[in-house]
Amino acid sequence: MNDNTLRIEHLKTYFYNEDGILPAVDDVSIVIPKGKIIGIVGESGCGKSMTAKSIINLVKYPGKISGGEIWLGDTELTKLSDKELRKIRGSEISMIFQEPMTSLNPVVKAGKQVLEALMLHKNISKKDAKKEVLEIFRSVGISEPEKRYNRYPHELSGGLRQRMMIAMAMVCRPKLLIADEPTTALDVTIEAQILQLMKNLRDETGMSILIISHNLGVIAELCDYVYVMYAGKVVEQADVCTLFNKPVHPYTKGLISSIIRLDREVERLGTIPGFVPNLMNLPEGCSFCPRCALADDTCRSMRPDMLELEPGHCARCFKAGNGGNLS
Repeated sequence: MNDNTLRIEHLKTYFYNEDGILPAVDDVSIVIPKGKIIGIVGESGCGKSMTAKSIINLVKYPGKISGGEIWLGDTELTKLSDKELRKIRGSEISMIFQEPMTSLNPVVKAGKQVLEALMLHKNISKKDAKKEVLEIFRSVGISEPEKRYNRYPHELSGGLRQRMMIAMAMVCRPKLLIADEPTTALDVTIEAQILQLMKNLRDETGMSILIISHNLGVIAELCDYVYVMYAGKVVEQADVCTLFNKPVHPYTKGLISSIIRLDREVERLGTIPGFVPNLMNLPEGCSFCPRCALADDTCRSMRPDMLELEPGHCARCFKAGNGGNLS
């Protein structure tokens, strides 16, 4: 446990309504070692963001964490009260949300919003807090920090707003930074700058990062280890090199085949047929079998368990290992 910043064990986050139970996160286990960047990847609706929100219990009614454990060091987060969790949010665990324009308060100056995050968690004067805010602005690459401090969010570019969100998340020096689609809606130049910034912050502070994305290019660039999610479950996990060079699950292969490769010439990019299933009406067997060309009667009637293929590389598929050929 001492080598891990965060450990999630068999997490279940369900939504309860009059139509039934929706298993948004279903028996998910994830380990985030100290100083490492861990990725969660998958299509929209697969449970990535809900897994992240469950860590700091930002699950809104009618959803709730129905089972499992979330360990931050020696502290089990699901047992904490709202008051105890508020002390951890922003100080020990911070989160960058998908769209900074909707996450920042449009009628409060950007610098003041970062200042409030610092003063909420530290016993510090306003004068000293402003100095720290300006320093964190410089460290995240915000030019003219004194000028930007007094700007409203709509007066800043998309890249600057994202840097403001990173500054707000980093100002209390958290142990874990959760980044949910941190480069959405940014052009490729700004995206590269943001990714490099996150790497530099990890190297300088030793914090751990959990990055959620549907962009496999971002995952390949940034992460040490990757979890692939589908229909609320982890279907494959491996270090980033193994995942991209030796993917096993048909879903992972489908995601990777849809990426443009500069080292290969292909007439047509790969696609995954069909759609993500309705979580309230999942197939009886493997949740991916309606979209899988390899599915057989076993896949359609039984749900596969996670199979360890080699140390650190696991897949939830009957065709993995000795069960069949996925090539």
